[in-house]
Formats: sequence, structure tokens, C-alpha cells
Amino acid sequence: MNSPNEDKKAFFDGFFGPNLGYLIDQFERYKQDPTAVEQELSLFFEEINEADLSDLNHPIPVVTALQPDQHEKIIAAVKLTENIRTYGHLAADIYPLGNKKPDLSHLELKSYRLSMEDLKQLPAEIITQNGASSFQTALEAYQYLKEIYTKTIAYEFDHVHDANEKNWLIERIEGNRFQTSYNKEKKLNILKRLYEVEEFERFLHKTFVGQKRFSIEGLDVMVPVIDEIISEAVEDGAEFINIGMAHRGRLNVLAHVLGKPYEMIFAEFQHAPNKELVPSEGSIGINFGWTGDVKYHLGLNRQLTANNTARAKVTLANNPSHLEYVGTVVEGFTRAAQDNRSKPGYPTENFKTALSILIHGDAAFPGEGIVAETLNLSRLRGYRTGGTIHIISNNTIGFTTESWDSRSTRYASDLAKGYEIPIIHVNADDPEACIAVAILAAEYRTVFQKDFLIDLVGYRRFGHNEMDEPMTTSPQMYKLIQKHPTVREIYAKNLKIEGIVNDRQLSEIQIEIQQRLVAAIQKVSTLKREQKVEIPEPPSFDKKYKSIGTRVSLETLQKINQELLQWPKEFNVFNKLEKILSRRADALNELGKVDWALAETLAFATILADGTPIRVSGQDSERGTFAQRNLVLHDSETGEPFVPLHHFSEAKASFGIYNSPLTEAAVVGFDYGYHVFSPETLVIWEAQYGDFANAAQVMFDQFIAAGRAKWGQNSGLVLLLPHGYEGQGPEHSSARLERFLQSAAEKNWRVVNLTSAAQYFHLLRRQAAQLTKEEIRPLVIMSPKSLLRNPLVSSSAIELSEGVFRQVIEHFAFSRENEKVKRIVLCTGKMAIDIADQLNEESVFEWLQVIRLEEIYPFPTEEIKHIFAKYENISEVFWVQEEPKNMGAWNFVEPRINELVPKGIRVEYIGRRRRSSPAEGEPNVHKLIQTKILQAALTRVEEGRN
Repeated sequence: MNSPNEDKKAFFDGFFGPNLGYLIDQFERYKQDPTAVEQELSLFFEEINEADLSDLNHPIPVVTALQPDQHEKIIAAVKLTENIRTYGHLAADIYPLGNKKPDLSHLELKSYRLSMEDLKQLPAEIITQNGASSFQTALEAYQYLKEIYTKTIAYEFDHVHDANEKNWLIERIEGNRFQTSYNKEKKLNILKRLYEVEEFERFLHKTFVGQKRFSIEGLDVMVPVIDEIISEAVEDGAEFINIGMAHRGRLNVLAHVLGKPYEMIFAEFQHAPNKELVPSEGSIGINFGWTGDVKYHLGLNRQLTANNTARAKVTLANNPSHLEYVGTVVEGFTRAAQDNRSKPGYPTENFKTALSILIHGDAAFPGEGIVAETLNLSRLRGYRTGGTIHIISNNTIGFTTESWDSRSTRYASDLAKGYEIPIIHVNADDPEACIAVAILAAEYRTVFQKDFLIDLVGYRRFGHNEMDEPMTTSPQMYKLIQKHPTVREIYAKNLKIEGIVNDRQLSEIQIEIQQRLVAAIQKVSTLKREQKVEIPEPPSFDKKYKSIGTRVSLETLQKINQELLQWPKEFNVFNKLEKILSRRADALNELGKVDWALAETLAFATILADGTPIRVSGQDSERGTFAQRNLVLHDSETGEPFVPLHHFSEAKASFGIYNSPLTEAAVVGFDYGYHVFSPETLVIWEAQYGDFANAAQVMFDQFIAAGRAKWGQNSGLVLLLPHGYEGQGPEHSSARLERFLQSAAEKNWRVVNLTSAAQYFHLLRRQAAQLTKEEIRPLVIMSPKSLLRNPLVSSSAIELSEGVFRQVIEHFAFSRENEKVKRIVLCTGKMAIDIADQLNEESVFEWLQVIRLEEIYPFPTEEIKHIFAKYENISEVFWVQEEPKNMGAWNFVEPRINELVPKGIRVEYIGRRRRSSPAEGEPNVHKLIQTKILQAALTRVEEGRN
């Protein structure tokens, strides 16, 4: 047992530096009022007197040796120290143009009733982080800290609440642990990189006058910063570096970080046939035979090698002009690279394997909501990537909008504070400081596996683009910019002063780079020839539907089903859920029926048995929005989860299912990126309601629908969008089927609206079978709500074991006397089931055939044509839908059906009238309108007239 004196010493061992000030403050409070301090401190103070403090032989100055007024000075000095760390960034030299005045109020001694003489009388330990210090007095320590926190690097980490992180940062910052003194070789490499960056931009500026390029000038140092982060990550074991950035500086990053040959970039400016220039690099043939995209949206891959050994793959993601949306796609890339999906269970994560670098605009970072959505993913189980390094490419203006009109925060970076992300602002005119910050960011990410943000503060030498005149809207700023030397000029001058380079060496560096640029443009000009420009044909794909084997033997299905209903003996399934799940035991028997959720589970299980990993994510996807899925069971006593799909004997690959945050755009982008990076994985995103998917419209429009045409970027992402009119109002009815069909062209995706569980089973298995094939496409499923448990949607076991996916289904498949059929009704999804529910007496409807369009796009032209040919006596063709006339599938199918109907007949519409809102909000009104639609579809005109 410790002696009382040892206990006291152990207690006080943690009190030094700023903590000493806290101790003194609390002791003074205690002497005035023992109840004014925490109970634990009060108990200790009861047992000691001021003499005890000196008897402890503690390494700190003896408190009792100080006069009462010195106690106040210590407390003030401690407060000063805290404020240097917290507010030093306000006084830092981070603006290259010097157009923002520093705020020194938090650092002035007089604000704390302190003088330099006061600090001379106090020990250095009052100021420094720990007891050991090379400083003799608090004044020396204060001057050192003030310099550290107010030079060209400004630190913000007071919002980081974890003490270990905060202390680690203080130690690195105040100990200069990350700011090494660079040797001559390192400095020359930085200078040469700055020369490459600047000369490339200047060459483009004079060679392609007036063409947009969104130059990097003013933030040139971003390229060596990215270089440094990549180097640090690779040294730490990263195999994949994934970069997302907008268009400013993109061409320079492509040329110098990704190694895209100058010839290819110049060819894109000159509209030359760049396929012939650098065939080894590949090309999507921007100018011939491809829809394509502008040059400053294109991405690239690069394999880093050392001694002929592959070290890492660097990817710059393709990106549209919705600036920040690519960030979440890149996070998906990175998680896919980190996940090991080769074994049953959740994928095994290895954060060291891959790193995301996201480069943001200073106006876009606070302005685009997708940024907050993406930051929120950073610590979540299903979306974390072990820390992203963010760089704000801060030119202090957005297009023509000044910061005071574009954000309500002091800094562009302030959003990150809510996620406890350390922020460092750094002057882009100080390359060595910028490199030091890059090193610190990489170290922090390695140690804490958290995001880190670098606010790279510079300027924009030209306007928003090279045709824009910035003096029109920002004359004061651009007067400063016109007089301001480039960072290359500043750094070259500094290195000359240091004696590292001379004018001759600088000239040689510049000439060598210029010669490379000239040689590249000459090569392009030599190869360029007059060529007739033709409008490219759409990509040619086999229009004929290809049947894919998706059957699974009944014996296999029954075995899997039984295994999935077994859980550990000690596991307590909620009694109501256990009863529901137990019904599945007989679902595959002769008289049993497989509902939608069981068909999905069996599809997942058989896909896993084939060795294909699966990822499912979305709001409440583990249970299912409609309590139908229940793929993650929770012990009713302990809450512990159990996933049956992780434990059945046939499983050969991982199954990850995650409840997502209440976010659409970021999660859709993440899952899209995940699949693009791991095309062998079946990736499914599910909307809570299909209506909510419209919050991800940018992802649908600019990535999923058009990514193949713009960038040659294929995807097999599956979208589950609950859709159906059940009287639940405008926001719980429509997944906006019409929008997906409006974007349907060039076989860019498949859009389906299914009517049976077996159809869903075979469709999922078809998608999984095509994942790594050229014909794979994103799959948009208008998934059901009320139909999840509708008996008319359930399927027999034989339909799973012996059936196939059918694009079109005839309701009366085998019992029609074709010559008696007068009317054909075409419909899709829930509308087809509502109609089927009315067709109880088949003989009454011998004049009718109902055609269910299961796959709406690609439109099943041949199948519909064949059906029409069977019924020679039809006089009416109707399209029936529950969506308003200006929504749903009508506008898409009408011209296609009219091309196929017999001569003299036109397809007519039955459904709701055109409306601005998708659905009624009153359930009784909904039922009334739905009834009228069904009556119109199923009542013959002759009968109506009688």
C-alpha cells in the first residue's frame, strides 16, 4: 500500500505547465470556498497544506514560494498560452497578397495584465506542454510559441476533443517534429516542380489563346503538396491513392502527378486524333466516335514503380462540373480498395491499403451540402476509409463572388470543425511550409485514422477561366495580383540567397522544361491532319435479349433456406420476428410460396455461393424500411447482431449490409464509386422511399446515367427505389420512374418494374452473372411496398428453380382463345397487380389480354411485336398506369408501342390526369381515383354504352 505522501505525489504528477495553473486556480478557489471545487479535489486539499506541496519534491516550481499576485500572473500566463494555441491562427501570415489584416488582440500581453518582465520571473514550464524545456523563462517560451503559431502556418485544433489527439498535435507542432530542415536535393526538387507547374501553364496560355483550362496559377504549390502526401502514404504501405478534385488546376495535376503526357493534353486542345499519339496510355477518342467530356473533367490512372516494381496505383477520378460530388465517389473507390471480400462475413478492412485525397474549392467547400454529407461518412462503419486528407484549393474567391457573399463563416474550412477534423491554414507562397503541413497530415492520418484538412491559401492569377476579365468585379484584388511575383519566383530568389542555386542553373531548368513542351506540341502538329468530322454513332450493343442461366436447383434452395433459419442456441430472436421467419421453413415445399423478401435472401445466398461478394447499403436496409428484410437479427436480450448470410455452409464471399446515414447523394455516390473500383462486387443502394432518391439526382444524371458515355466508366450498381401508389401522399408514392426513362439511351442502364418474387430473384442473379462482362449496366428497380407481402406477387419454388427472368409477361399465358381478344392492356409494376386482383373470373375477360412490361428499358420491342401478332382481332390498346400522365412510363412507352400496334390502332392512355404533384394526400381520394382507373381498364366500351 502506498504511503500518504506517495498518494499525494501520484496525484500531483499530472500537474505541470498549463495544468499547474489549473491546480493553483482550484487551490485558491478552495481556500475561499471548499464547495467551489470538485469533490475529489476538495478531499485532497483537506489533507494537505501549502508546506506539503514543497515536501513532494515535485519537478515543478514550489507554489508556496510564489506571492499571491504571482498566482494571478501564472493563471494569466496559462490563459495566454491557451489563447496562443486557440487564436494564433488569427494573427498568422497565411495570405500571400497581404490583403487581410492579422488580429493580434489575443496575443498581446497587456490583454492579460502581463508584461515581459512578469514572464521573465515565471518558469518556462508555465507555458510549455511538458515539464522538460530548453527555455529558461516563460518569456522565452512565449516568444517561441507566438512565432510557431503566427508564421505562414496557422493551426486550428481546439475543436478536437480527444486529449490524445490534441496532445499529439501540440507535441508535433511545438516540437517542430514535422518541420525538418530540407537538404539541398529536396529544395531543388521542390523548385523544379514549381518550374514545371508554371511553365506548363504559361505554355498553354500562349499556345492555346482563349481556350479554357482553369489554371492552377496562384496555387502552384498544390502539385508538390500532393506529391508529398502520395510519397508519405506509399511509404506507409498504401497500394492505392485516389484523388478527387474539381477542374481548377486539374490539367496540371494530370500532367505532373498522374504523368499524363503533354502530347495527349495538347492533342485535346487541338482536337487531334490522340489515339495515335500515345497508344500505350489509351484514349477514349474524345474527338471521334465518342460522346466524351471536356478535357478538364477527365481522369486518369497511373502506376507508380520503383526498380521496375509496382508500388502503388494513383487514380484521379473523372469529375463533372458539380464540383464536390466526386468526393463521395472517391471515398467509395478507397473503401472498395481497403475491403477484403474473399471470405464470408463482413469484408475485412485494411485502412493502410488505400488513401483518399480530396481537393476542394474554397467557395464550394462551405457552399455545397454534399461536402457535409461526405464528411459525415468518415467515421461510420459502412463508409469509413481510415481518414481522408482534404485540401482546400483556396484562391479566396468563387467565380466572381467574394467570401463575404459566399459563406457565413470566417474560413472556408470551418465546416470541418463539426467533425473534429484538425485544420491547418498555410500560405501557398511558402513551399517548404506547405510540404511540412503535408507531412503532418499524412502522419496524423496514419496514427489516428481520421480526416485532416489543409487550407492551402493562395490566389487566382487569372479570372474564373481564361476568357474572364477579373478586373471587372475584383479590381482591388487583381491590382495586387498583377504586381505579385509567382511562388516559383519567390522560392527561386530564396534559394539563390541560400546559395543553393544560381542564375545559370535556373535558366537551365527553365530551358529544359520549355524544350519538352515545344517537342510535344511539334509532335501533335506533325500528326494532326485534316479529317472529316462525323457525328458518332451510338455504341453498338446486341439489341437482342440474351438469356442468362439463373436457375438454382430446388434441392440447393431448400438446403440454403433451412440453414438460414438456424441461429446459435444461445441467440434470442424477438418472438414476433421468430414467428415470421419460421414461416419460411415451408416456403419451398410443393404448396409453399416465396415472398419478395425471401426471394431476395435466396438470391443473395446463391450469389454468395457462386463466390460473388455483395454490398447493400441504405436507410434502414438491415431490417428493411417495411420490416420485410431482417437480414441482421438482434438478440432480444443483449442486442448483439447475427447475420445468417455470414454462416451458411455454401458462402464463399463477403456480405456487407449497412444502415446508412439519412443521406442520399453521398451514399449513392459512395456506392457507385465502390462498384466502379470493385466491378466484381454486387453493390446495391436502397432508398428508404423512392421519392427520396431525388436528393441524389446529380449522381444519377452526371455519374450513373452518363459515366459510360462521358468517360468510358462502366457500372453495375443496383438501385432499389420503393415505388407504388398506396394513398400515402406525394412524398411516399413515386420514385420518379419518368426521370430514369428520360435519361435512358445508348443502353446506358436497365429500368425495371417487377410483378413477382421470382422475377426479382432471377434479375438479381442475372445482374451478378454479368458484373464483369462488357454488357453490365446499372440496374434501376422500382421496388415494391405493399406488394412485398401481396400473395399475387409471391412465387412457387419451381419458378425459382426452373424459371428465368422475363422482360414481358402475359397475364393469361396459356388459356386464351386468341381470336376472341379485342383489347390489350399494357401496364407495369403495382398497377399490373391491382389489375390482376380484379381478374378473378377468367371467362368474363376472354376479350382481354393484360401485358406486364417488366423491363421498360431497354424496351422489349421484339417481344411486344410478337405478342401483338398473336391477336389479330384486337381493336383497342391501352397503357394503364397509376402515375399522372406527365409522369410514370407513358411518355416513354407511347411512341414505342405505337410503332408496333396493328395499323389503324393507336395506344391510348388510362390513368391520372397531368399533375404538378405526384399523388393525392387523402387516402379516400386515392382509392376513388384508383378504382376509376381500374374500371376504365377492365370495362368494355360496348358494355359501358349498354
